[in-house]
Amino acid sequence: MIITSLENNKIKDLVKLQTKKYRDNTNTFLVEGEHLAEEVYKAGIVKELFVLEGTKIDLNIPITYVSSEVMKKISTTDTVIDVVALCEKLDNKEIIGNKILLLDDIQDPGNLGTIIRSSVAFNVDTIILSPNTVDLYNPKVLRATQGMFCHINIITMDLFEAIDTIKNKGISVYGTNVNNGLDVRSISDTSSYALIMGNEGNGVKKEIQDMCDKNLYISMNSKAESLNVGVACSILLYELEK
Repeated sequence: MIITSLENNKIKDLVKLQTKKYRDNTNTFLVEGEHLAEEVYKAGIVKELFVLEGTKIDLNIPITYVSSEVMKKISTTDTVIDVVALCEKLDNKEIIGNKILLLDDIQDPGNLGTIIRSSVAFNVDTIILSPNTVDLYNPKVLRATQGMFCHINIITMDLFEAIDTIKNKGISVYGTNVNNGLDVRSISDTSSYALIMGNEGNGVKKEIQDMCDKNLYISMNSKAESLNVGVACSILLYELEK
């Protein structure tokens, strides 16, 4: 059977998952494209695959075939893709490990995706998203992660509460501030840390900075006033992993 009607109830429900509200209400989300579908399949969170008619997919999961018109409707990409996976959200609720990244209201999906990929690359254990950070399950975020969101513990939590919990574990909390900060290369003990990255326009909130043990900065050419938050976070994580 191939679904060809845009009025099909199952298709209507999939289209609703393009909104955060419906994703939150159903605790489900979509990933688009064969590579991402394979990553979420490995993570064991796929409920069903929706596959373009004529495409062969060798995964042991319920498959529904759809027409190209339907595929265009349920995906957010400009071109027709081969597969969309309906998934259950990851059940991550606790702060684990001793290398932790906190994100204070990051808004750009590409930045969050970059940060998640770098966090996996440089052995971060847990990423904590503030409640106002862009939705992890936003399709643009998921594409930008290249599937790496499945390979790291990511939770959403009030940052003030998170910092209190982290400090009770005896982990140093580092803010990011080019003024009155320490060169990240001067940090000698990097066996455990909590690093906070701030909003693209406003940086880390002052109230959160006041809770930090130290502030860090990246030494760079004075002609460069600032770095994109995704780039800056990647450099800091690299330096803390050296």
